[in-house]
Amino acid sequence: MNTFSFANLAFCASLAVLFSVPSLASTADSEGCLVENAADSDFPNSLVVNLNADSEGVVAAWYDGATRRYRHGVLGDDIEAGELHVIANKGSEQCGQKLVLDQNEVFEDLAPRLADMDGDGELDVVAVVSDARLGAKLAVYGHLDDGHDTLSLKSATPNIGSSNRWLAPIGMGDFNNDGVMDVAFIDRPHLAKVLRVFSYQPDTGLQQIASTSGLTNHRIGEDFITGGVRLCGGNSQLITVDSNWKNIVATTLNGTELTSEILGEFTGPDSIQEMLKCAN
Repeated sequence: MNTFSFANLAFCASLAVLFSVPSLASTADSEGCLVENAADSDFPNSLVVNLNADSEGVVAAWYDGATRRYRHGVLGDDIEAGELHVIANKGSEQCGQKLVLDQNEVFEDLAPRLADMDGDGELDVVAVVSDARLGAKLAVYGHLDDGHDTLSLKSATPNIGSSNRWLAPIGMGDFNNDGVMDVAFIDRPHLAKVLRVFSYQPDTGLQQIASTSGLTNHRIGEDFITGGVRLCGGNSQLITVDSNWKNIVATTLNGTELTSEILGEFTGPDSIQEMLKCAN
């Protein structure tokens, strides 16, 4: 099962530095390619890496293009990203590619996420995009069927609907073991506190299949998201806290039904990190 937790981001970035993956420092300047350097980004800590660097398609992603055009500041400051950069394998060649958002949008996010959302065998990039009028949505970027030269929007959830309304990802995976990838997030973690699960359907892209209220995973101004996904005994559990930040909660998706149970008291980030580990 391909399950990704937001907690893995820093781990992946540190491994990229540890193993000094050459392709992340620069790429060939050839047709359809850009010269890229993740270390020179405005957000070098946003780098995420697929450690299987021989796979086709996207193998690394990061944000760049710092901007103050969307002054929400939910993650601790009003500086957001306007660009998404990737390194992609094209047969025997590696290429850097860049996607630039419209002026009314930003990546209101900490780091991109890598997962094969549509089942085509290549990794996609999952990111939080916020619109100046419509608020946040969760977007999936990748390569369409016409090749690996252009990074494109594949699918997205609806925008929340108004400016300065955000969502905080929990993670991705086949949460109900139906063979289709899902993504979970908290819709307005400071206000509505609704957990939503979207499934990536083969013909229609991201479609909501389940939701439940009374859960959250972020407090205004924190530059991290609390919780993630754990895989226990072959089953995925979405780890968050309750709306009052009193208890750690595990939520399981059965078909299209969500059920939650309290795992223990929330006493800070360390307590939830322990709960992301499985006892079995």
